[in-house]
Amino acid sequence: MKLGQMDEVEHRDGIAKRSDVAVLYCDPKGIYPTLVEHWWDEKRDARTYNLTLPIVAHPPCGPWSKFRHMYKGAEHDLAPAAIKQVRLYGGVLEHPAQSKLWQHLDLPLPGQFPDTYGGITVSVDQLHWGHVAHKRTWIYAVGCDEERLYLPYPPFPNRKPTHDLMGGRGRNAQVQRGARLEASKELRRRTPVAFAEWLLELAATAGKVRAA
Repeated sequence: MKLGQMDEVEHRDGIAKRSDVAVLYCDPKGIYPTLVEHWWDEKRDARTYNLTLPIVAHPPCGPWSKFRHMYKGAEHDLAPAAIKQVRLYGGVLEHPAQSKLWQHLDLPLPGQFPDTYGGITVSVDQLHWGHVAHKRTWIYAVGCDEERLYLPYPPFPNRKPTHDLMGGRGRNAQVQRGARLEASKELRRRTPVAFAEWLLELAATAGKVRAA
């Protein structure tokens, strides 16, 4: 299987999992449980995390996305809690680009100076790590090696999208829309394995920086 394909979960079988980073608010059916020993999902309640490892946090984006007016859940407190955890333990938080979480908590925007916690934000496109569509993402990082935020360069810088994120009609929808297909909900939510591995490596540098 080539790196970057979307059925990435199966290819991790038999490969040692990382134990130097924890992942919070993750999808139990996603890629992260195949990559790390320590992970917390909704059932385990990531707010109870009490280890000392740096973290990768992926809290629900529904209350903070451009479609938040359609959101019917009750998870508004999870993303702010995740920001506090990233600031406490070091690591990174991933959210869709333009997330209103940044405005709500006055987080630094991409290109701005670090905040009082040393947190900085970078903007990336998961397409360049193997996603099928442009999936623009903001990364809030605290305590990480800043050089690793920009290097190495993404593995697929010239990758062309085969799908569009918006407009999927069901789990397996592949409806022709112009020159590209509409990504299903399943495809939209997936994290490319190369991107997950980069975030884990980035977060791990926070632990090394604190130990130095």
